Amino acid sequence: MLTTPEVIRTLQRKLYTKAKQEPAYRFYALYDKVWRADILGHAYRLVRANKGSPGVDGISFEVIEQTTGIDAFLSELAQDLKEKTYHPKPVRRVMIPKADGSQRPLGIPTIRDRVAQMAVKLVIEPIFEADFCPNSYGFRPKKSAHDAVDEIAEALHRGHTQVIDADLSKYLGAPG
Repeated sequence: MLTTPEVIRTLQRKLYTKAKQEPAYRFYALYDKVWRADILGHAYRLVRANKGSPGVDGISFEVIEQTTGIDAFLSELAQDLKEKTYHPKPVRRVMIPKADGSQRPLGIPTIRDRVAQMAVKLVIEPIFEADFCPNSYGFRPKKSAHDAVDEIAEALHRGHTQVIDADLSKYLGAPG
């Protein structure tokens, strides 16, 4: 697992703290954080660690690293973001077989788009995290569907008898 560099963690803590202390505060000046070299570099490492396939452009991590180079790749992306000339590419669609024989669609963005998306996530996630309820588990850092199931089981063992209505079939990957 990759560790977030301390300078990025500091930024995230400051954003989280501000959002938590002042829920009505609006963050107007975040865009310049997205194209910071450290943010884009960490975003690239996170996306690289996911070992995803190339998008519609066919450009893989190996191609980036062996031809363009990571620094040049990130520098060009940063420049496009800074100049507001960045435009995402279409998403490559592949069909993933399911256990019941059906298929589900999966969209694969280009690596460039995934890095840009991850950079945005690194910057805005702490702000949204400040507003979420502690018992909200969908797509949260350090929380999973299994954590939600464990929380429900613990509540039942503590004697809670309220009905919980949740559609977890798609979230847990169950057929349906």
